[in-house]
Amino acid sequence: MSTRVRIALAALALALLAGCSTTGTTGDPPAAAAFVAPLLDAELATRIQQLDPDRVSAADVSETLAHAPAAQIMLVHGAVPPAAETLRSFGAFLVAMGYPAERIRNPADGTYTYSAYLGSERLTGSIAWYYEHSPLRPMIVGHSLGGVQTVRVLHELAGEFDAAHEVWNPATGAPESRTTITDPVDGDERPVVGLKLAFASALASGGMARLFPQAWAMAGRLRDIPPSTEAFFGAYIGGDPFGGDFFGVGSTNAYAATAPGVVVETIGLPATYNHFTAPDTAALADDPAARAWIEGYDPANPPPTDDAFTNAHPNIVWAAQMWARIKRHWVLELKRWLATQGQ
Repeated sequence: MSTRVRIALAALALALLAGCSTTGTTGDPPAAAAFVAPLLDAELATRIQQLDPDRVSAADVSETLAHAPAAQIMLVHGAVPPAAETLRSFGAFLVAMGYPAERIRNPADGTYTYSAYLGSERLTGSIAWYYEHSPLRPMIVGHSLGGVQTVRVLHELAGEFDAAHEVWNPATGAPESRTTITDPVDGDERPVVGLKLAFASALASGGMARLFPQAWAMAGRLRDIPPSTEAFFGAYIGGDPFGGDFFGVGSTNAYAATAPGVVVETIGLPATYNHFTAPDTAALADDPAARAWIEGYDPANPPPTDDAFTNAHPNIVWAAQMWARIKRHWVLELKRWLATQGQ
């Protein structure tokens, strides 16, 4: 057994023990400000309507999307160190690529992630709170155990565990003693159960992550995606015992829709990816060659395989896949909102 595996297993054992307890908040977190949707001028609205969600350029981001609202993205990190650090790197990558930092930041601690230890009830209630405070539906991305919790949130929203869910304020870390929100688009009162997200994704979620108490209820549901999100993107790593079922080999790692109404995609990443550092992508945005490759990446027509380039830029394929999809749903959500406003 290699030294790296011994260290990882030791960390896993400690994390499993920690997983039997809950994570609380300390101090006085800042209060969350209610979102007030700005009125878009006609020129900006027209530019948004002209965008092709599958062909969003760097100029489109800086000249158009940067001046429009953005959906809240919840990044849920796993349990074993350095899970929080590496997923926060992905948050920094998104910001460097042009996504607004305030739409990723966790208001409770100022970082870019949420812990999987918070539990699905709190994560579900928090995403409902975000739903209420933006005209664009939220997105959620999880890594390792955080990916398991991400899929569970989708099942919670579909009503598969409880008939009702409390709204949680993510800044105070407290429930708000209500199970409904006011829809920011039409003003109607809506229950938390039944809300539909814009996009959800899970990276390297399965394998040993299934051993955590937080994952036990997902034993028969982890690869099933209900229509509580418009789209879901899953990625697993070949040869990964920590986040891949059967070491990341075979169809058991593929996600599937449980009903019409959700687009589900799964890709396998090469064994050169490391389970613990796969989301570590911030440096890619600072590399001109890597950034240009990512900005021009089309998941439907990926560039020819260039092992020398991708190996020199770790995690670039996953980063490119994710950025393309986040841009896509950013545009689609804006168009959806503008349509409700008659623009």
